[in-house]
Amino acid sequence: MAFITPNSQLMNCESNKKLQPIINFSSKEDNEEIIDNNLHENCYIVGIKEYITTRNLHLSKVISREKRAAVLICLFQGLEGEIRVILTKRSMKLSTHPGEVALPGGKMDEEDLDDSATALREAKEEIGLKSSLVQVITNLEPFISLHLLTVVPVVGLLSRIEEFKPILNADEVDAIFDVPLDIFLKEENHSRVEKEWGRWKYVCHIFEYESSKKGVFQIGGLTASILIHAASIIYQTPPSFSEYLPDFSQLQFTLNMN
Repeated sequence: MAFITPNSQLMNCESNKKLQPIINFSSKEDNEEIIDNNLHENCYIVGIKEYITTRNLHLSKVISREKRAAVLICLFQGLEGEIRVILTKRSMKLSTHPGEVALPGGKMDEEDLDDSATALREAKEEIGLKSSLVQVITNLEPFISLHLLTVVPVVGLLSRIEEFKPILNADEVDAIFDVPLDIFLKEENHSRVEKEWGRWKYVCHIFEYESSKKGVFQIGGLTASILIHAASIIYQTPPSFSEYLPDFSQLQFTLNMN
């Protein structure tokens, strides 16, 4: 699916680099003092919160609710201390993107106060995730879907994963699974397909993930693009592969001038 290229310019990193996230999963109840004293170093994505909040405040005023959606990037800590993200496989009954892997989410309703409310409501409806279990951290820069929806990724932490008891909405979701977030920065199990949308050429990233209990999943399109961007921010490093097509516009401009 098509998406807006985020503003930040990132250079390729070494694939064997040790990835260290800039968030932790301490609950509010246990670490209120730590969060108060070390807000930016611990629970918030460093360097982007103010910028994105301001940008999204502006966007919320100019983008109608009919064309706005939100997805939840719900992160939790795995058994080996790794950061994992919850994903779903869309129901084959759905008219759009049946059987594809997606983040919990959907279009904004009139009663939703903001993008976070949309993402949390949809997660509750789709997989039974209670909003009280999720600590919303921030919203990332919006993406644009092929259906011209403005999709806002909402980042949330699930500190008490043991309290989450999935209840799948069979009309919307066929399966729920989770993957390590850092796979979206690695070349392993990654492929890319160049596509066209109107006059615009873009890259569709595809990640293959095998779950020991639920089989093989292919994570691609808009979902893959969102998670590449989220992982790049959280781990403060770019992916080991080229995220976008080469931009030859400046080269062409220079050649035309000569």
